[in-house]
Amino acid sequence: MLLTLSTTHSPATDLGYLLHKSPHKPQSFDVSFGLAHVFYPEATEQRCTAALLLEVDPVALVRDRQKSSGEGRSLEQYVNDRPYVASSFLSVALSRVFGAALSGRSRERPELAARPLPLTARLSVLPCRGGEVFLRRLFEPLGYTVTATRHALDATVPEWGDSRYFTVTLDATLPLGELLSHLYVLVPVLDDDKHYWVMEDEIDKLLRHGEGWLASHPEREVITRRYLRHQRSLAREAMARLSEGDEAPEPEDAPSAPDDGEVMLERKVSLDEQRREAVLSALVEHGATSVVDVGCGEGKLLRTLLQERRFTRITGMDVSVRALEIASERLKLERLPDLQRQRIQLLHGSLLYRDARLTGYDAATVVEVVEHLDPPRLAAFERVLFEWARPGVVVLTTPNAEYNVRFEGLASGGFRHKDHRFEWTRAQFESWARGRAERFGYGVRFVPVGAVDAEVGSPTQMAVFSR
Repeated sequence: MLLTLSTTHSPATDLGYLLHKSPHKPQSFDVSFGLAHVFYPEATEQRCTAALLLEVDPVALVRDRQKSSGEGRSLEQYVNDRPYVASSFLSVALSRVFGAALSGRSRERPELAARPLPLTARLSVLPCRGGEVFLRRLFEPLGYTVTATRHALDATVPEWGDSRYFTVTLDATLPLGELLSHLYVLVPVLDDDKHYWVMEDEIDKLLRHGEGWLASHPEREVITRRYLRHQRSLAREAMARLSEGDEAPEPEDAPSAPDDGEVMLERKVSLDEQRREAVLSALVEHGATSVVDVGCGEGKLLRTLLQERRFTRITGMDVSVRALEIASERLKLERLPDLQRQRIQLLHGSLLYRDARLTGYDAATVVEVVEHLDPPRLAAFERVLFEWARPGVVVLTTPNAEYNVRFEGLASGGFRHKDHRFEWTRAQFESWARGRAERFGYGVRFVPVGAVDAEVGSPTQMAVFSR
């Protein structure tokens, strides 16, 4: 199995510093399935190519498997495509041989490791279960120009048709670590197989190497399922950790949390965690012991509240049944001790309709929800929350539209999430909040969440209503 990585960055031989492998000498490394060889077919100032050649020992693999499992021998174990095609063996080799580059590190050229470079990756034989169309659906959304040449099953017997094997060239301008991460995840996905048993730690590997791109990838569900060898429980857990709001609610209902696009925009400032900490601080300050999280989504805030013993009654309500199922799994409700389980409950319901189950709480939290409502429906939400539920304290957060200019990749005038119906400036939010406070008999104060920019304020704005 052969992978080559090329660049025309000047000087191109800097590729050796990024890969931590000298262009001037070939090197070999022991891996669990055989040997990995690194050498440079070309190394000039204008163009440099590094080659990773895997020498897989299928006989040793079968023997090791038999020793550990007691399985009998079969011809298929010895006669297969594993020594010749790109597979999960390549991912293991990338981690073993190019570990620093895969992590985006370079001791000699740290600034170059983070810089987009003109790169070409060529996989000599890549199995594509799903064909060229699926191959392109995986790589083209990541910015690659894909060139694929399909191999015949047997060139001497053309009537047999084409095989599922391709020679694939990927061209893009991006940091080397990103390219290696894409290969690490997507090559086993295309092969739709792994040479080792998949356990829970594979979820961490997937999310670590998929950070920054997998959450927003249009094929993320297929990628997750295939990477985890179609193990449903693992795939569900991975999607729960990866996604925000898997199901789109009905138009009159509000989703409860930002989805991938918004999460990706806000990742650099860790707003998700900062919001939860700000909300928790406000609840503690007002002495609340019972809290209803309206639009609880997949339960991130609920998990934070459950860790605080002061909260003796915790309720999460959401319009999405799927979100509540994920919240239940994340909170491990079925495995909680009885005393813990008695503190928390999940409710299916809409924040646009009067609901007696929302009454009697010290506090209500509404985190990144109102911006998903159509403006004409805000009045119904306001009455449900402030007039009928009427908790002592309401903690509400929403994006600050003025801060959007600080997010790279967000179009001018665009919203952070495709389902947002509006995003308020600081003046608009304060005007709305003061109006609701006056109408329903609350006081209100405003708290910035996240780093405050001198010109545009904080990325998230929070209002704390109290009676």
